Amino acid sequence: MKAIESHQVIKVPSDVQAFIKSGIVKIKGPRGELVRNFKHAHLDIQKMGKKKIIVRKWFGIRKELAVIRTVSSHIENMIKGVRFGYRYKMRSVYAHFPINLNIQDKSVVEIRNFLGEKFIRRVEMPEGVTAALSANQKDELIIEGNDLEKVSRAAARIQQSTSVKNKDIRKFLDGIYVSEKVFNTAKNGEMKLAWQSKADIYEYFIRNI
Repeated sequence: MKAIESHQVIKVPSDVQAFIKSGIVKIKGPRGELVRNFKHAHLDIQKMGKKKIIVRKWFGIRKELAVIRTVSSHIENMIKGVRFGYRYKMRSVYAHFPINLNIQDKSVVEIRNFLGEKFIRRVEMPEGVTAALSANQKDELIIEGNDLEKVSRAAARIQQSTSVKNKDIRKFLDGIYVSEKVFNTAKNGEMKLAWQSKADIYEYFIRNI
């Protein structure tokens, strides 16, 4: 059964501007701007005044109505990105051969000596994403950017580049893993977005095997 009308309202903060035209959403904030095309979703996206965005679907079935929340979440992530920015922290985990990290122009991550290999792994960061080594924590890599999907994609590429091949992954736990996800706020420092203890668990096992 089709619902006649379903919608969701998104609040726009005072320090953020939203521009919508033909399914293309542009969000401007203190950290820059993000643009995303939602034409494929076949939704009615409009502004309600200056500080509200409404995402609406007419005569949609259940699967089509689920897209409303998906698109709304993407827009909310864009708003958070231009206000705070996203920061992923990654830790190098190794049992014997230390993993050496090198950053080129904040855009290319070089991974050397993984499992003692001579092969140099290079991972390029997407546009708008920067990489840096932590000054406070050993073997920590920091990925920053305004676009949540690009930041998470960069972290995933780094982790996948150090996946162990043709060995028992229960024993060979070496790699680079996401240890923490935070908002990069200028006023309050870091605000925790989520926590992943996978790196800490692997490091614990390596130290105790």
